[in-house]
Amino acid sequence: MADKQLGITTNSVVTSTNNSESGHELHFARRGEELAEGSSSQASIDGYDPERMSGRTLLTAEEEKKLLRKIDWRLMTLCSLIFMFKNLDSNNASNARIMNKGTDQNIMTQLGITSNEYNLVTVLYYVPYIVLEAPSNLLLKRFSPSKWQSRIMLGWGIALMCNAAVKNKGGLYATRFLLGVAEAGQFPGVILQMTYWYRPDEMSLRLLYFYICGNVSGIFGGLLAYAFDTVSGAGGLSGWQWLFLSEGIATVLFAVVVWFLLPDFPETAKWLTEREKKFIQARLPANAPRANEEHFQMREIITSLKDKRLWLFTFIWATFTVGTNGVTFYQSTVIANLGYTSIAKAQLLNIPITVCGLLFIAVTGITADRSRIPRPLYPLTFLLIIIACYGVFVAYPSNGAIYAVTLIGNALTAGWYPVMWPWRVQTTSRATGSAFSIGFVNSYGQIGGALGPQLFQSQYAPHYTVPFSVAMGLVGTCAILTSITWWVTWDTERDTRHLKLAKIAAEKRGETILEDVVDNDLKKR
Repeated sequence: MADKQLGITTNSVVTSTNNSESGHELHFARRGEELAEGSSSQASIDGYDPERMSGRTLLTAEEEKKLLRKIDWRLMTLCSLIFMFKNLDSNNASNARIMNKGTDQNIMTQLGITSNEYNLVTVLYYVPYIVLEAPSNLLLKRFSPSKWQSRIMLGWGIALMCNAAVKNKGGLYATRFLLGVAEAGQFPGVILQMTYWYRPDEMSLRLLYFYICGNVSGIFGGLLAYAFDTVSGAGGLSGWQWLFLSEGIATVLFAVVVWFLLPDFPETAKWLTEREKKFIQARLPANAPRANEEHFQMREIITSLKDKRLWLFTFIWATFTVGTNGVTFYQSTVIANLGYTSIAKAQLLNIPITVCGLLFIAVTGITADRSRIPRPLYPLTFLLIIIACYGVFVAYPSNGAIYAVTLIGNALTAGWYPVMWPWRVQTTSRATGSAFSIGFVNSYGQIGGALGPQLFQSQYAPHYTVPFSVAMGLVGTCAILTSITWWVTWDTERDTRHLKLAKIAAEKRGETILEDVVDNDLKKR
């Protein structure tokens, strides 16, 4: 698309109409034309900032779609691959646990570690991860996403390679702790970076790609574990050592790619024209973070901490992850204990679970992005189904039930995150506030990674009835908190949904809407 010089296009005039669905008067302007100067100063337009948003009419709907596809390819492809590496590397402790089980090549045998002691691996990984997530997110804008994410990947790749050289449980604990230090900030950093490029109502579809890649790591992880399980002893290394070493080397190499290719902000993207840069920033909500804001404002952090929604979302994340992460972490062990097949082939039984998760993410992401169904209804429904699955398992424990619950539960867990994050992002504000709020919620959500596996103690094997009962109670608490949060954010969520539907209708007429969602709680700040 050839770039048009600003100021040459015909001015677009603002017209207005009452939209019965949104309950507000909406103002429309012709797309592909520069907004008339007099129109941009109308104070009656809700959520419209003339200084930041006057470029909303610069591109036609078709030009916008082409631009978003270009951004998706350059930004989301790399972000999704980073997340895939992160999941692959952080979850490999679960696969390594059962590699060459019952032989002197098993990691627990070689390091002289018991099953319950091995559970501390996740605790020591998540403790620094939890503490450092929010500070890391605050530093992302200061050092730029490409440099910060590359630093994160380089650090965890080196820690993972060191993981292959440990000789005892102390060494394993130390390297997993360092892995948590290095990986802190990766995931919330990507979510924060997306808020500079996309509107909250556009994030579901992008998170769909993101989480699909993240869950593909489950397939790769199972295949790698199976492959290295069969060549254990080659080169003087056990299968689990080859697993850690190969993944660490691949991560370090990809960190170099991220340094040079990951886009930072729209304002600094050399592959965008000036017209495209202005349009991308103008289409964002007024409360969205922007690269030209100050790196750090303590006032925004204090304001965020006073927001009840921050704490509601934090407790939602914490109860959900504690209630579901234990099942995820112990997935390989639970399947291996069923006795269906050999330990090596048990790794392959993880693949159908991952495939179901991928399909569910795809269906959920597309449906949530295009339907009129309130977004909170999706995660709430998932939670109720997970509770039912756990309840059936507790009442009727059997090998088949365990596998079915693991399959369904992990699919619903995978689909929960892509619909929750856009809802959370709707209620964040500005650069510092967004960075802190996203990092804070995600960090304390990781408590599940530390505590969840501790529920699945060896004395409860092979059916784990007590752990599943506790998990069921936690997921139930999460459902109650989700209902409360839906009530608290009712207006913002409803307006976001209605406005998106109105925008889709306006696009067909070659127009755009100047209104944007006004978060009344943010407006009071």
